[in-house]
Amino acid sequence: MKYTGSCHCGQIKFEAEGDIGTALSCNCSMCQRKGSLLWFVPRSALRLLTPEANLSTYLFNKHVIKHHFCAKCGIHPFGEGTAPNGDATAAINLRCIEGIDLEAIPVHHYDGRSV
Repeated sequence: MKYTGSCHCGQIKFEAEGDIGTALSCNCSMCQRKGSLLWFVPRSALRLLTPEANLSTYLFNKHVIKHHFCAKCGIHPFGEGTAPNGDATAAINLRCIEGIDLEAIPVHHYDGRSV
């Protein structure tokens, strides 16, 4: 299935294709503050609909995950990194996807604070 999403102001818009089976809630210092519910897809399944120049990026800790956000409204729609198998991966904030029932998606809690 194809989903569309955006930041609050629309400066960042995207499409993502796949099946949302579960969401991940992480308690690391970054995710806990953002409150994101993450859906992981191959990076090739994410298509940016607005210019890449609209993305602001924050790197922290090991600098391996690009945490993208909108400099205008501050919303974090997705991040990019590498899966354990080496594949390029996108971590999409399900709270930025239009028309889905977040309450119906099972949430896996990940202890990122202890990693």
